[in-house]
Amino acid sequence: MKCKSLLIFSFLLMPLWLFAQQRITVSGVVTEQATGEPAIGVSILVKGTTTGTVTGIDGSYTLSDVPAQATLVFSYIGMTTVEQAVNGRSRIDVRMSEDQQVLDEVVVIGYGSAKKRDLTGSIVSIKAAEFADRPSTNPLASIQGKLAGVQVVNAGQAGQDPEIRIRGTNSINGYAPLYVVDGLFSDNINYLNPADIESMEVLKDPSSLAIFGVRGANGVIIVNTKRAKSGQTVVNINSSFGFRNVADRMSMTNAAQFRELYDEQRVNQGLGAYDYAKWNADTDWQDVIFRQGFMTNHNVSITGASEKNRFYLGLGYTSEEGNILHEKYSKVTANLNSDYQVTDFLRFGFQVNGSRTWPSDAKGVSGAIRAAPIAPVYHEKTGLLHTLPDFQRAQVWNPMIDVETRAGHAVGVNNRVAGNIYGEVDLLKNLKFKTTFSLDYAVGEVRRFSPIIYVYNPDVAGKENLTDRESVSQNKSTRTVAQSDYILTYDLSSGGHSLTAMAGLTTNYTEYSLLEGAREQHLNDIIFSIPDNDKDKWWISSIDAKASSNGGAQHRRFTMSYLLRALYSYQNRYLLNVSYRRDGASVFRSVGNTWENFYSLGAGWVVSEEAFMKNQSMIDYLKLKGSWGVLGSQNTGGFHYPTYPRLENSGSAVFGDNIIAGYSLKYLPRNLSWEKTHAWEAGLEIAFFGNRLRIEPVYYNKVTKDIIVLLSGFSGAKNSLENLGEIRNRGVELSASWSDKIGESGLKYTVSGNLTTIDNQVLSLGRGPEDAIFEGPKGISRSMEGYPVAHFYGYQVIGVYQNKEDVKRYYPNKVGSPAPGDLKFKDVNGDGVITQDDRTMIGNPTPDLTYGFNVNLEYRNFDLGVDMMGVYGNEIYRTWDDPTYAQLNYLTSRMNRWHGEGTSNWEPILNPSRALNLLNSNYFIEDGSFFRIRNVQLGYKLHPALLSKLHLKSLRLYANIQNLKTWRRNTGYTPEMKGSALESGIDRGTYPMPVIYTFGFNLTF
Repeated sequence: MKCKSLLIFSFLLMPLWLFAQQRITVSGVVTEQATGEPAIGVSILVKGTTTGTVTGIDGSYTLSDVPAQATLVFSYIGMTTVEQAVNGRSRIDVRMSEDQQVLDEVVVIGYGSAKKRDLTGSIVSIKAAEFADRPSTNPLASIQGKLAGVQVVNAGQAGQDPEIRIRGTNSINGYAPLYVVDGLFSDNINYLNPADIESMEVLKDPSSLAIFGVRGANGVIIVNTKRAKSGQTVVNINSSFGFRNVADRMSMTNAAQFRELYDEQRVNQGLGAYDYAKWNADTDWQDVIFRQGFMTNHNVSITGASEKNRFYLGLGYTSEEGNILHEKYSKVTANLNSDYQVTDFLRFGFQVNGSRTWPSDAKGVSGAIRAAPIAPVYHEKTGLLHTLPDFQRAQVWNPMIDVETRAGHAVGVNNRVAGNIYGEVDLLKNLKFKTTFSLDYAVGEVRRFSPIIYVYNPDVAGKENLTDRESVSQNKSTRTVAQSDYILTYDLSSGGHSLTAMAGLTTNYTEYSLLEGAREQHLNDIIFSIPDNDKDKWWISSIDAKASSNGGAQHRRFTMSYLLRALYSYQNRYLLNVSYRRDGASVFRSVGNTWENFYSLGAGWVVSEEAFMKNQSMIDYLKLKGSWGVLGSQNTGGFHYPTYPRLENSGSAVFGDNIIAGYSLKYLPRNLSWEKTHAWEAGLEIAFFGNRLRIEPVYYNKVTKDIIVLLSGFSGAKNSLENLGEIRNRGVELSASWSDKIGESGLKYTVSGNLTTIDNQVLSLGRGPEDAIFEGPKGISRSMEGYPVAHFYGYQVIGVYQNKEDVKRYYPNKVGSPAPGDLKFKDVNGDGVITQDDRTMIGNPTPDLTYGFNVNLEYRNFDLGVDMMGVYGNEIYRTWDDPTYAQLNYLTSRMNRWHGEGTSNWEPILNPSRALNLLNSNYFIEDGSFFRIRNVQLGYKLHPALLSKLHLKSLRLYANIQNLKTWRRNTGYTPEMKGSALESGIDRGTYPMPVIYTFGFNLTF
């Protein structure tokens, strides 16, 4: 009976089984929802297979051999993916709509958020995927070359922060942008774990920056850390390890080449032959100090959510060895946040980031490129480090003294905790009020021990001490920032009108203190020497107070601000952004300039929403936009209390038996107020070909006025501190991207690029050209009216004097006494004489152009990303090989020196006593342009079927190479030079930029 029933049931199911196995041909037309036009190039795949096709020029498609019960997936870049069950149908027409997620991207704009399409300025959002798995301790290092208008200068030392300039250098007093971490104003973000960051927004234009008042002129980078999402508990583990190498070495002379050049130099100087009997080594000091550094990075996060509560916990550990022996950087981080929904209208939450950092006891590379290669590293019998030859030992030590003997002798630890608590209430349907209290507390401590250095000197019996004292120093700095925000937000959407209005009050209190002290004891006074290998004894209390010193610094600042902003749009077509901020600060209170107003106005027109654009299919989105505003800068001329000048010694007087010291004010303050940047920009956003091609060109122009300048007094008058400076930055930014698929192959790709031009000029520094500011070695960096800030200033070299007749025929030289083999300077002013007036601009550290190019590919479970970047048009000034005070090793280019008529017309004679050749000139200028393959990453995601068997949500394996290859023309290790507003691009022996190889995985369960 059972067999009979089973047979009957099987016959009943047979038609359904046959239908399921039936193969049919499906055809149809795919059109765009908005226009009804054919959708060209749409990918149609049979779900779960690789069978598919694409639509033709008329939007039609035909797909054969489709299971009657299959599901078709219609997808296209910029469109919402559509799935259609076949259910035996032979014709399926589909209408595809624009992906609202792309159109309605929400960005954080300061004291709130908004849809990017409703904004009129230049805001760029960077997601976590752009930097989370990169081998950089500071996430800002990983955005190099990715953003138009943002110049990132990276450093090769472990744990070093990058230098960030947004749209040029605005002021002689600083250029650093403001960082806003979860609403809290901050000076940097090096304490954050890149794995805990959700996104970063970079604000560049006046309409988005004016709301930040006196902190907005240099640009703002808003950082949003990760928060829990609704859903079940999720655990993520992201771990990587790798190593770093110095790929490019400087081309220095070996022992034989050094002896050849040094012997010739001594002849030129009129000195006798040097005795090399004790100096017959051939040491490559770069090989001696460099090593392969190991690095590791481990992060764990847990997120969970219930009906009313969400929480996120992230823990991280980073360890990175430098490329010089014994360097190591370590950091431990923690991120905890929670949000609680008390009722439908009331919410509370908190967020805290903490870090403990052990900075690297970083060493320099200048010793390795200056030390003579004829000296050995160690003395074989004693094991002591060997001294250098007598012609340089007083100024240049054996590089291993710093690298090995003094290794780890700076013990530092930095602790930082930053976070906030908030409460938010919905007062009405469209009106909400949020209060946030934030605190940032940082403590940094450093202890340094300087031991007595002993070396082997072949000219001295026994061991020689290079120093006769041992010392210990300590310092401790504390920084506290307390901030409170009270924000009222109103949202309204009705009848095509959309309005987001914000009003608020915010306060910010900053306090900083530094206390430092040091003690030392002479070699002859030492009773109990401080152990060189016991860090627990490296305290100032270990040495008697007989020879001691101390110092300190402190400052406080308070600001209170009123905020107003309105974002209005009509029919998503006409846009208006208005913002206003009134800042009151303690800095200028004593001169009556406590308050200052900052404001902006932005407008936009979404042309693609107009009726006359509906009958075309090439342009998918077009927005014209522009903004103008007055931004503020908190620069105070380098003085924390600029209206209260310090006293400085001005001599003394004798009254009887008493000597009375005299003091006077360092300068006279002149009605000081905030520096202000007047900025405007105009641009457009446009998308073509189904949103596959996106282009965003922008022209920007900003002039910083009332720059605080310290002017020198004339004819005995006092110096004055005044708002007289003015600097202009202008240029063009261009960003473009193309995203697409290649048929039904499963290959997706995105190609993007950006470029920025920078035209920087000082318009005024006070009274005229006589108020030029000189900084850097020998005053090489000059800032002066009519020229770029911090440009290089010196003589233009047009060749080398070949013989005495050449010296006689050329213009008389009033700055030196030239001889054959010396550099020949150009008569710039044409007066027929070489004088100091012939000095001119010989280089500019600010590039004419910065650019980046990125390629991302996805094929099935594989992904490949390649980031490239470069700069063009800037110069570097080389100073590390200046032989004014010591004999140094030579660059191999000096093998081509002038050593007789016709032998060289660029490299001068080997003779450091010829002072003419050591003057600031473009002989020391090098091309700073470079192109770099910044990052290459290959990843693989496990197939969902395998993940299901392993009970995992996702698993991605990846390999990464950073700084794979750099094409450059300078002689130093890297073309990237950090600096300040008044001096940059100077190569003093810059730390090399390593090639970094890492391997890792990202696991979620």
